[in-house]
Amino acid sequence: MTAQEKLDDARLALHKLMTGKSVVSIKHDSGKELSFRQADIGSLRAYIADLESQVGGTARRRAIGVRF
Repeated sequence: MTAQEKLDDARLALHKLMTGKSVVSIKHDSGKELSFRQADIGSLRAYIADLESQVGGTARRRAIGVRF
């Protein structure tokens, strides 16, 4: 499974949680399933950010600070 495929699965899982599904599962590299609940949305977003950095260029950038 490529990083892009894992990212697509993770984004779909986040979408399902955000639209009311109570538990979602996605497969990890080792063949194990990761399960996420509503309370785990932060962890799922962190996993998505990590995958985005692996895929390259799609991760959100931090805001640039402004100095006066």
